[in-house]
Amino acid sequence: MIESLLFYAFASMAIISALLLVNIRNTARALFLLFIVLFAMAGLYLFALADFIAITQILVYVGGVLILLIFAFMLSNKELLNDLQSTSKRFISLPNWQALILALAFLGIMIYSYIGWSQHMPQWIAQSEAKGTIILPTDNNIKALGFKFMTQYVLPFEVISVFLMMALIGAAHLSRKEDKE
Repeated sequence: MIESLLFYAFASMAIISALLLVNIRNTARALFLLFIVLFAMAGLYLFALADFIAITQILVYVGGVLILLIFAFMLSNKELLNDLQSTSKRFISLPNWQALILALAFLGIMIYSYIGWSQHMPQWIAQSEAKGTIILPTDNNIKALGFKFMTQYVLPFEVISVFLMMALIGAAHLSRKEDKE
């Protein structure tokens, strides 16, 4: 019972914060809402038994990229922020309608997939159940992921670290004050 309550709390917090995020005009509040969305998604990853992804979500996105965005916002000049703000004052304009149509199409695909999977389980899931290779809540898969990261997936791991370094350099460049001559 408490698990269902927590799941629906995280899901509703993520959905409501994301909807507010795309409709808000204030950049500082938008960054705070992005913080809430990323934390709620980490909570949902825990319910999907992806504990390593949840921890990575918090460390990389909340602890790294989002903090860099906040620093870039705080150190940037007001003219840059005014240029980034949308000029449209209407609640729903043409791009928002396109986003709404895309979101409804995505929701339709998700509902169709859920109905299809609930009636007929895919073959790869049935094979995993037959072999007994389904991840259980009691399994410790972080150690296996660590070995995979440092052996088989070392190149993608290093590419991600370069991406984070590029985000740091980009945030420093955005936050730099230009000399007035």
